[in-house]
Order: sequence, then structure tokens, then C-alpha cells
Amino acid sequence: MSSIPAIAAGDDVVTRQSSSPFADVAQAAQDAIINRGYTIDYHGFIGDMLKRTAGDVGASKELYKDAEFFTFCSAVVSRSVMEGDIGDIAYCPYVVFVYEEAAMPGKVTVGFRSLPEGGARDQVNDLLTEIVDEAAEGF
Repeated sequence: MSSIPAIAAGDDVVTRQSSSPFADVAQAAQDAIINRGYTIDYHGFIGDMLKRTAGDVGASKELYKDAEFFTFCSAVVSRSVMEGDIGDIAYCPYVVFVYEEAAMPGKVTVGFRSLPEGGARDQVNDLLTEIVDEAAEGF
């Protein structure tokens, strides 16, 4: 159960690595969201979908051992962000993802797509950072 510092998956993607089991990290992400008083709007099982549809799209490469995501929003934080810039509706809901690569079993990644820095959007990035940091610690 160790957490490794952040790595960059892209300019707007923030990730943390964990050696905790996938199920523990996914549960910790879910708990980190719920324990802050937020409701998870959708829990997606993208890894299962990719496995299920691989034959339909002619894919043979296994991408993930497991991969899930959680969407949620905060009425308070989102309102503050959208009052700053009405177009920031594009960033709601927030998404936290967790995956274990098929090629790298035992290394679990948890992360989010960050909002552009500045103004009230920084609140969202801070919140999402707290959630993924907590999730990377697992149980």
C-alpha cells in the first residue's frame, strides 16, 4: 500500500500510482467522493466494456486488467466555478478514473482531467487532487 508521486499522462491529466490492489483503490476513490458529501452520478466499468466489445471492433490487445470511473458534481463548487465563467459548465461532472494496465499488473493508476488553472476552477482541481491522493493510499 504505497503511493508514488504524480506523473503526467498528458497536459491536463493528473495521476497517482499505487501498489494497492485495484479493488481497494477503486473503493477508496468511491469512498473519498462519498465521504465528502457528494453523490456519485455514475460508476462506469470501462474496462469491462472494452473487453466485451473487443471482438466487435477487431481488437486483440488487452488494454486493462480493470478500469472504472466515477462521475460526480458539487452544487456549491460548480456554481462558484460557473459564476466565474458560464462556459465552465463543460467541466461538470467531474470524473475520477482508476485503472490497472494489463501489461503492468500490480500498478494501479488513479487520476482526473484537470480544469484550466485560475479563479474558482482551482477549487475543483484541489478537490480532485485530494480525492486521488486519498484513493492512491488505498485502505
